[in-house]
Amino acid sequence: MNDDDVGALTDRMDINDLCARYAMCLSRHLLDEIVSLFTPDGVYHAFGEEYSMEVLPDLIAAAPRGQLIVNTPLIELDGDQASGSQNYAFIAQQTHEMRLAWYDDVYVRTEEGWRFASRATTFLRRSGGFDSGDAHDPVRPRVE
Repeated sequence: MNDDDVGALTDRMDINDLCARYAMCLSRHLLDEIVSLFTPDGVYHAFGEEYSMEVLPDLIAAAPRGQLIVNTPLIELDGDQASGSQNYAFIAQQTHEMRLAWYDDVYVRTEEGWRFASRATTFLRRSGGFDSGDAHDPVRPRVE
């Protein structure tokens, strides 16, 4: 194995760790830690909106608590940037209702390590379709 292979393997492991930390922090409702996994100008896309890091904690606080179960992300490396997709299941704590979805991500290497520049959710529907979520959810914060 040459140095390039070792570097790519290390990058993949670090990005996988980033995604695992996100799932753990979300399940434990650690809002500040979730924000720290993004770049300062990072964005989260869902519900037809783009949420900045200033609004993300409010969005997460409005969501039901539960367990986020993720698979290993599929990662495409490109130097100090990468993109990826990761399937997940979210199980609501109080009802045990399950949501199926996936993330589409953009990662960047920073001085603190790999971080999300962008994370977008697509929900799988019982109808067989998929979308970015209910744009009229009354509890989630509005982006202005």
